[in-house]
Parts: sequence; structure tokens; C-alpha cells
Amino acid sequence: MLTVTSINSPAKKVRNSSMARPCPLLSFLSFFFFFFLPCLSCPEDQKQALLQFKSSIIAATTSFNSSNFQLQSWNSSSSCCRWSWVDCNDSPNSTSRVVISLYLMGGLAIYPSPEPPLPSTILAPIFHIRSLEELGIPYTNIQGEIPAVGFANLSNLVRLYMDGNNFSGSIPPQLFHLPLLQYLYLADNSLSGKIPEEIGNLSRLQGLSLPGNNFSGSIPPQLFHLPLLQDLSLDVSSKGGLEFLDLSDNDLSTEIPTEIGNLPNISTLALSNNRLTGGIPSSMQKLSKLEQLYLQNNLLTGEIPSWLFHFKGLQDLYLGGNRLIWNNSVKIAPNPWPFRLSLKSCGLVGEFPRWISTQTGLDFLDLSKNNLQGALPQWLLEMRLNGLILSDNEFTGSLPRAFPQWFLEMRLGYLFLSSNEFTGSLPPGLFSGPSLDVLALSRNNFSGELPKNIGDATSLEILTLSENNFSGPIPQSLIKVPYLQFLDLSRNRFFGPFPVFYPESQLSYIDFSSNDFSGEVPTTFPKETIYLALGGNKFSGGLPLNLTNLSNLERLELQDNNLTGELPNFLSQISTLQVLNLRNNSFQGLIPESIFNLSNLRILDVSSNNLTGEIPKESRNLVGMIRAQNSPSSILPRIAMSYINNWPTQEVPIPLEIEDLIVNWKNSKQGIPSDNLNMYTLLDLSNNQLSGQIPASLGALKALKLLNISRNKLSGKIPTSFGDLENIESLDMSHNKLSGSIPQTLTKLQQLTILDVSNNQLTGRIPDGGQMGTMVLDPNYYANNSGLCGMQIHVSCPEDEPPPPTKPQEHDHKEPWFLWEGAWIGYPVGLLLAIGIIFLTGYFTLPPPSNRRHRSQRPIRL
Repeated sequence: MLTVTSINSPAKKVRNSSMARPCPLLSFLSFFFFFFLPCLSCPEDQKQALLQFKSSIIAATTSFNSSNFQLQSWNSSSSCCRWSWVDCNDSPNSTSRVVISLYLMGGLAIYPSPEPPLPSTILAPIFHIRSLEELGIPYTNIQGEIPAVGFANLSNLVRLYMDGNNFSGSIPPQLFHLPLLQYLYLADNSLSGKIPEEIGNLSRLQGLSLPGNNFSGSIPPQLFHLPLLQDLSLDVSSKGGLEFLDLSDNDLSTEIPTEIGNLPNISTLALSNNRLTGGIPSSMQKLSKLEQLYLQNNLLTGEIPSWLFHFKGLQDLYLGGNRLIWNNSVKIAPNPWPFRLSLKSCGLVGEFPRWISTQTGLDFLDLSKNNLQGALPQWLLEMRLNGLILSDNEFTGSLPRAFPQWFLEMRLGYLFLSSNEFTGSLPPGLFSGPSLDVLALSRNNFSGELPKNIGDATSLEILTLSENNFSGPIPQSLIKVPYLQFLDLSRNRFFGPFPVFYPESQLSYIDFSSNDFSGEVPTTFPKETIYLALGGNKFSGGLPLNLTNLSNLERLELQDNNLTGELPNFLSQISTLQVLNLRNNSFQGLIPESIFNLSNLRILDVSSNNLTGEIPKESRNLVGMIRAQNSPSSILPRIAMSYINNWPTQEVPIPLEIEDLIVNWKNSKQGIPSDNLNMYTLLDLSNNQLSGQIPASLGALKALKLLNISRNKLSGKIPTSFGDLENIESLDMSHNKLSGSIPQTLTKLQQLTILDVSNNQLTGRIPDGGQMGTMVLDPNYYANNSGLCGMQIHVSCPEDEPPPPTKPQEHDHKEPWFLWEGAWIGYPVGLLLAIGIIFLTGYFTLPPPSNRRHRSQRPIRL
């Protein structure tokens, strides 16, 4: 949603009114004002403070361009009262003119918008100008916290405008102690925290603008007791109390306070796009002058009170996107006045509510995301609606073959019937109304050929017919629609000659994917084409050179076709390309190194082809894969901002849909929503015939969330530089010939949830520190690497094996064995030694030989 900020704010009106001059005594006053006052200079200290402020801006700027600098008049040789953006007082009783106003909207335009913002510290010199009554720095590209101490010095401040910057943090309490402050504009920043209760101290406050921030918590009741508050967010001239209250687009998470009933003069109440809870308070019945009520996209619960339809002047009632419940038994009084109603996702069931037919002044109706069933009633077409949104219900039947005369003449501008169960063919009369701007019929069961008179809808700007059963050729009249910008015919069965678009057409979004088109890739597309999706057809041949004529192309999808040949070098000439999807074709040859020069490329998918050779080694020019982008997707918001239905007070965005980008995400085909596509950076080279080593330079692609180089013939080691892929969530290197160990540096990857290195020749320990130790992975992600070990696969590493235990000495068992063995050896040896000693010492003498008959025996003498 866009937040409306009035450029003609009260600051301008007050400042202009202060410069109005009465004209009595014309001769004297003319002489005095035009000759005497210009001679009075501003104080020297204030001039020096402003010059220091100018110097701070220049010092904080990376590429200063003096020709664009709108503070050129600020110089030391002239009075600061003559400088642009500066106003001084006109009091003739003073010897000098002091600075009372500094309003710099656009005054800091010294560089193109892509340059980094200015820090809030550059405001420091301004806080020395204590005479300031007005300080305006809206939309000056300043970021950082609001300087608290500095603003405490500006006690004379009456008007403070800081909206449209990038201030962060909470609102400093010093701002709520400025005694004279009447206007405080802080919309469209990044402020957070609670809205302080001290806001009640600003007893003189007349204007307060806070939408478009990140405030949370409750709405302080003191806000509803400020006696002079007239304007909250926009410029009104009420004299009887608050008429406009806008706190939308924050993060408020409280119930709607009952004190809101203390605002009897309020005509517009906008609290949308927060996290408000509870029911709609009954005190709101007191708001008898209520004309616009915007409560959509919160967390409100309970039954929708019927008294909301009793406000006689109510013009806008937006309650959708909550958890509110509609009571079908409630009777609603007829309303003939112009009225716009949104009951999206409010629990409506059954057939189309009959009471809506009594709201004869109804101009816009949104009943999407309910459980409504049956056919559309004929009386609905008689209501002269300008916009009708019935998407995401269960309506059946076919569209009426005839339309009323009022429809044929003008009126219906927006018709959303997507995600229902409508059948049959489209009636030719649907395209006879000259005012039809948007027609969304996706995700139904429509069939048949498109009417040949589809080109009669000359105001048509958006046409979405995806996911139906349409067939046949595209009517040639369609390409003649002069204002068509958004065309989605995907997921049907269209075939035949491809339409030839005019090069000067405004068409920027073209989706013909998942149909039955064949032949060579068409080349006749408008020069303004941003998105071109032709995947899922039967196109053949190579990529045409004429694609380089699409100088604004950001997203090119040609996956799932029969394309052949080599990837051409001329793709690098499409410098705006962010998404290139050529998956599942028959491309062959090398990956051109020139593709790696596409600095905006964030998603490259060339998987499932026949590409050979090495991965290009130089990747430092892939800036889109190095620097993470947080800005919105450049396709969907651009279209959505062009189709906003401008009601008198608040802008209501028209819902637009872009097909998800299908990728192989974490080993399964998943769709990435296109409105979040800028948050993803992917490189998929899997399922080819790539060889050689993995370039270490891939580790420099720090923004990558997915890197898939599986199912190739890559060899060598895993680069240690992969530890620098700080945003990587899925890393697949499986089914290659990688060797060596898994680098320990992978433990630094805090976002990693999938690591697949299966079917390689890796060895060594699987790192277990950091994220590698906390991931719960399927052991199959490491399978078929015979040398891997670690806790992840429950295989111990060799160095973790305990040493074999030393056998203890078994004394009780060995000693008997030793003694018996000694005995067996010792006794014979000892006996022989003893005999030998006896013989040697002569103690034993052998008797001489004698006659056996006279042998005598002598005793042995020991």
C-alpha cells in the first residue's frame, strides 16, 4: 500500500501565510522592507552553523556533484537570510534577523538516489540555531536514530517535518517536551518501539503523522485527549477536533482502544496493516460523522457488528484480511449512496448474500477468500459496479452470455474471479465494455478458444487467464490492445502461430509457459518486456540473437523445452537480466565465461543439459550473487503500483499474481513466490557433464542461498573458500569425483541446512563444529564415500580408536609355572655339578681294578 503524504503540508501553508504583508503606509513600509531589512544580516554563529551543515553533507557524500547541489547559494560572502531554503524573521525591532525556518525538501539532491543515505549526525550543526521555529527535512535520504539531545535545544520549534526518510529506533522523549510544538510529521520512516505516552505533553499539537513505520504495542489513550489535535497524517482545516486519524502500516499489536469514541468529528479512521487484536469496539458507534473506515489486514476477531452499516455518510468500509465473522442472519438496511465494501476472508458461506442487492449505490465490492458457492446472480450485473473481486471462493457455473447495456457502454473496470470453479467458454460480450481495465480469471475450469473480439476491450491493461483449459490459437486482435501491460496465459493448451507483438507496445509482462507452442523461439516481443516466460512448451533450435533487443529484460524463462546448440555469448549483452532459467533442455558445449559478467544476475539455472568443460573461474562480476539484495522485486511492485484504485482518501492496492519460479530447492521442486524473488540467489549447474576442479572463486558469491553442482564429473578437492558462503542454505556436490576431506571451514555456515556430498571419493572426518554439528541430516547425504567417518554417519575415525590395552602381569598364575620349570631344569643340572665337584676335589676316588672274587667295598666319605 502506498501512504499518501501531502506535499502541500501545513508547513508550507504556515510559511506562506507568514510572508503575506499588509499594505498601509505603502511609501514608508516599501522603503523600509526593501532597503533596510535586507541590510540586516543573520547572526554570524547561525551562518557558520549552516555552512558547517553544508560541509557535513558534502563530506558524507561519496560522489559530490556541485551542479546538482541545491545549496549552492550558501556561502560566506552573503547573509544566510538570502539563502535558498532559509527564512529569517522580519522584526524591525531587532538589529539582526535570526533564522526561524529551514525547510530542505529536495534541498539535499546532490547525488543520484542509489547513493548511500546520509547519517543523522549531519544534523548536529542545526541544533545550535535555537531560534528555529520550523525545521523541514522530509525525503532527504537521512538514516539513523533521531538525535535526542540536539532537539532538546530547539525549544522554539513549532513545526517539525522529518517524514520520508529512514530514521530508526524509538522516538526520543525530548520531542515530547518541546512546549510550542504544533506539527510533528514522522511518517514513512523505520521508527520502532511504542508510541510514547508522553505524547500527551504536547498540549499545542495540531498535526501528527506516524504511518509507514514499525511501531508496536498499544495506542496510548493520551492521543485521544489532545485538545487542539486536528490532523493526524494529512492536511485538513478542521477547527472542531480531529477529523483524520491514520496509524496504518505499522506494527501495532493492541486492541482498538475504547477511547476512540471520544473523537466525534472524525471522518476518516485508518488503522490498516497492523496487528490489532480483539473486536471492533462498540464505542465507535459514537463516530456519527464517519465516512471512511479502514481496518483491513489486522488480527481482529469476533462478529462484524451490523451498526457499521448504519452510518449515513459511510463511503468506504474495509474489514478484509482479519479473523472477523459475518452473521448471515443479520439484516442490513438498504443504502442508495456511493459505497465501497471489502469483506475479504470474513467467513461468508453459502450463496451470494442477497442483502448486497439492496446496496444500490455500491461501487466496489470485495468478497474474496470466503466460502461462497453457487452461480453468480443476474442482479449482480445490474449493480453498475466499478470493481468486483470474488477470487478464492467456490463459485460454479458459466458466465452469462449476455451483458446489460450499461456494461457495454462503460462502468466495470476491475473483475477478479480467479480461484473458483467456473466452467464454459468466455462470452464475447465480456470484452465489449470499453472501460474494462483488469480481467483476472486464473485457476478455473474455463475451456474453448478465446473470443476473436478480445481486442475490443481497448482499455484492457491486465489479463490473467492461467491454469484453465483454454486451447487453440491466440486471437490476433489481442496484440492490438494499446494499453495492455500484463498478459498471463500460462498453463493452458494454446497452440498454433505465435502472436507477433508490436515492438513499441507497452506490454512488459508476458507469460505463455506450459502450453503447446512449438517451432523456434519467437523474437517479436515489445522492447518494454521485463518478464518473458516461455518454459514448458515445445520450442526447438537455438536461442535467437534478437533477444538482445529486449534492453529492459529482467527475467527470462525457457526451461523444459527442446532447445539445442551452445549457450551464446550474446546473453551477456542483456545487462538487466536478473533471472535466467534454461533448465532441462539439450544445450551443449561450454558455459560461456561472459555469462558470469552479468552483474545483475541473481538466479542462474542451466541444470539438466549436456554442458561440458570447466566451470568458469572468474565470478567476481556476478555482483547480484555477491551482495544480498533487500529491495522489493522489481517486477511485481512495479505493476502493482501502476494499478492502484485511487479512492478519495486512502489508496487500495489491486491484487496481482505472478507465477512462482520453480527451482530444485533442497532436493525437491519448489516454487519461489515472485513477490519475494529478490530474497533468493541461486546457482544450479547440476546434471551436466562438467569436469575439472571446482573454482575457489565460487566461494566469493556470498549472497548465494543455493549452490547445486551435483551429477557432473567434477574432481579435486572441495574449496575451503566455500566457508565464505555466509548465506548458503543448500549445498549439493553429490555424484561427482571429489576427493580429499570436507573442509573444516564449512562449520562457519550458520544458515546451512542441506549438505549433500554423497557418491564421491571423500575421506577423513566430517567436520562437527558449528552448524555442521547441529544439522540433522539424512546419513544418505554422506553415502558412498568409503573414506568418510564421523558422528554424522556413526562411523568412528581411526584416530578415535582407543589404543590396545596393555596385558597385566598375572603373578599368581605365572609363578607356579616358573617354579616347576626351574625345578625340572635345576635338579639335573645341580646333580651333575655336584658330582663334578666331588671328582675334582678328590673326595671321591674310583677303586682300582681287581679280581672279582676279592673285591672289597669301602664306604663313601663325604
